[in-house]
Amino acid sequence: MVENDEIYEELRKNIREFVGRKVEPIAKKMDMQDYFPESVFREMGKMGYLGITVGEEFGGADLGYLGQAVIEEELGYSSPSLALSYGAHSNLTLDNLYRNGNGEQRELFVPKLVSGEWIGSLGLTEPQSGSDALNMKTNALKEGDNYIINGSKTYITNAPYADLFLTYCKTGKEHSAFIILADDEGFSRGRKFDKMGMRGSPTGEIYFQNVKVSEKRLLGRENHGKHIILSGLNSERAILSFIFVGLARRSLEEAIKYSVERKQFGESLYRFEMIQDKLATMYTRYKASKLLAYDSIKHLKNNNVDMKAAAASILYSAQVSEYISRECIQIFGGAGYMHDTGIDRLMRDAILGQIGAGTTEIRKKLISGSLIKDFREGRIID
Repeated sequence: MVENDEIYEELRKNIREFVGRKVEPIAKKMDMQDYFPESVFREMGKMGYLGITVGEEFGGADLGYLGQAVIEEELGYSSPSLALSYGAHSNLTLDNLYRNGNGEQRELFVPKLVSGEWIGSLGLTEPQSGSDALNMKTNALKEGDNYIINGSKTYITNAPYADLFLTYCKTGKEHSAFIILADDEGFSRGRKFDKMGMRGSPTGEIYFQNVKVSEKRLLGRENHGKHIILSGLNSERAILSFIFVGLARRSLEEAIKYSVERKQFGESLYRFEMIQDKLATMYTRYKASKLLAYDSIKHLKNNNVDMKAAAASILYSAQVSEYISRECIQIFGGAGYMHDTGIDRLMRDAILGQIGAGTTEIRKKLISGSLIKDFREGRIID
């Protein structure tokens, strides 16, 4: 991976132009109609955005997690829901498969996901296991050179459209990861959920009824799926933080613009001290969340199973985005409560930040646990 500030600035310039041209005009439609822009998503593959962490030999850009973070931030500014689907595909599915897959698996599946020919999805959450992710019931039994998979997954991002599912199963008392395709016999899709926010990012159920997959579809080694799960959740938390950094920036900019244009009592809103207090606090929290998010990328590069930095990043960025979007509505007043302005979408989208990728409560548990462990092992808090 090439570390060069100019490359990432050029990437930001390009993705920002793409978002302004392709995403911004349909962002409201995505929310109001729960519309997933499949053609735009696949075009992101042609532009090289979907495979941003993948090596060039498989058609990727090889710009690592920093490149992925830049894309998530710019998507999150315009359409957090598209950013969510992008993260599920590019980070949760493709990056995990690329990092943990063998040569044959990379050759067969990675180029299709990089190009956007296929859409990817991660199958982890189950009806009875959300925060307790490892307490899954979906199981895979070995029969000769194959595995027979039975079970179900729910609240799965991209499920209604995905072609490939990176799916976690119990193999005895341990966990393993498998590559399951939508056209595998015994695979089926359930309902598509009607969500409060992040509308336009399709979420659904998937079912496995005696799905037979070759042992060649086992990702990594049997019974070693826990490490893949935990390292994947860690990168997910760090990368998805940037959705909420982008969302917070959009909310702040909308609030500033409205406070300048809107007049009350013969004065622009920004001239009132209470509005000045809001804007100053909103900016300070936004800036702190952005710095924390980029710091988490450095930690992720050095140690992809260090939970503390990633959990702290998404904990704070999610809280900040919800706070700033709520304050933005307050500054807009009655106008902010109307669908027409689109400001309500920002807050509805922000709320998912404290639920998805591990709840706020789980993140606090991870952070505090890491702090105690660091203390007992004599490490200095950085």
